[in-house]
Amino acid sequence: MDAEDTAQDVRAALAEVADPARAAHSARFFKTGPGQYGEGDVFLGATVPQVRAVVKRFRRLGFAEIDALLDDPEHEHRLAGVLLLAEASRRDPARAAERYLAAVRRGRVNNWDLVDASAEHVLGGWLADRDRSLLDELAASPSLWERRVAVLTTFHFIKRGDASTTLALAERLLGDRDDLMHKAVGWMLREVGKRVSRDQLRRFLDAHAARMPRTMLSYATEHLPAGERAAYRALR
Repeated sequence: MDAEDTAQDVRAALAEVADPARAAHSARFFKTGPGQYGEGDVFLGATVPQVRAVVKRFRRLGFAEIDALLDDPEHEHRLAGVLLLAEASRRDPARAAERYLAAVRRGRVNNWDLVDASAEHVLGGWLADRDRSLLDELAASPSLWERRVAVLTTFHFIKRGDASTTLALAERLLGDRDDLMHKAVGWMLREVGKRVSRDQLRRFLDAHAARMPRTMLSYATEHLPAGERAAYRALR
């Protein structure tokens, strides 16, 4: 990367790999129609590996230029922006977290792939040894994407062997009405059982399986033995 590289250079690099046919498929896959969760989103038609390859070339891009990408209408520009913030968090975690939260709150991290590619890396590392009440605030937000950021941030903690925040947020979000949150919470609960403690997962399921949304319960029990999985799902 040259010291003079800008957001426009990233845009130009992504334009080189854009594919209109893939863009049309992505628009359908990410539910961009009226009333859908990705309503109005615009795609260039670049794959995630292609975006990551571009990000690797510009990984020391400045924060102001990253902000410019995050404010673009094109989905892949925003994906590059959150991935660049994940890179920036290695050298300045506090500033990267500040910029990330600002982008989340102004609605620029606004699809599940953007959240899932960034939350654990930008916020997770920054919050790992800090007060985590910020995640309670995000989990209480009316914004689906802020709530998903809260849950996906805890993947970083899970990978460090700490399930406490995940379990607390999962209990809080049992009544969430959005299927994308059911999937996110169930996924993180599954990872608790896989990476931290199957007994901790079982205790959570013993207490809450009967009122967990079906999708959440299905995801959470996916790696349990078949008999246990069936027994928990039968409680629903």
